[in-house]
Amino acid sequence: MLKTRIILVIVGALVVWLIFLLPKAVVENDSQLTEAAPAESGSTTGHSDVPANLSATIRSVRGQYKEDLTNQKNAIFADSLRTLYTQSGQFDSAAWFAEKAATFFNTTESFLKTGNSYYEAYTFAMEPVKQEQLAEKTREWLGKVLENEPKNLEVKTKVAMTYLSSKAPMQGITMMREVLAEDPKNEFALYNMGMLSIQSGQYDRAIERLEELAAVNPNHVQGQLLLGVAYLNKGNKDKARQQFENVKKLDQDPAVQATADSYLKDLK
Repeated sequence: MLKTRIILVIVGALVVWLIFLLPKAVVENDSQLTEAAPAESGSTTGHSDVPANLSATIRSVRGQYKEDLTNQKNAIFADSLRTLYTQSGQFDSAAWFAEKAATFFNTTESFLKTGNSYYEAYTFAMEPVKQEQLAEKTREWLGKVLENEPKNLEVKTKVAMTYLSSKAPMQGITMMREVLAEDPKNEFALYNMGMLSIQSGQYDRAIERLEELAAVNPNHVQGQLLLGVAYLNKGNKDKARQQFENVKKLDQDPAVQATADSYLKDLK
């Protein structure tokens, strides 16, 4: 898995993992979205790298959480479990408990936490059916946020992205364009529009969007990397090489360095 900080950044949020998916690797969350409570931490497949102390804390809080959210104390336990499961990379479980807490608190803040948790789980989902379930949940809870905060462009962009894997992808594109019409320098929207243009083979359009992003924020590592991918797909190897070298200068993290080096190796 490439570095957690990049993957979980949401203002670079919808799918930072898609950068790394483009030619290299995929990260998958193996837990299942069900109506039943998630399995105990430590027994979930695919999460063997969860630190023992974190697993122990989750088990402890789980022992105090009861299935009936009728009091504030239980809702606080559910919110704590959302945080703990997020830290352990078990995003489906985090979303499940976030929803339980939001059902009690019934506040915009709790709706946002739940929507963001489902959104993170959505970005890691690989199976189409599960991806659509998570997308619907994301739209449900972030939709509640937009009812109270219609100008929240980050939330609107996330909702837009969930439509792209649905039967109504143009609805998502339209929403994204609305965001950029209101805020032409919106980094999140520019990044994701660039990414989507690459996925659809519109490399000139991708380069245009990502160059706009680079002008707004030259230190946007994900955007700079994706711009290199766009140049590479367009066949402009000199500019692609320059981008990947630039990425190496922007972030010294070993995982980022290795990713950029893998592209540079392809250019030799």
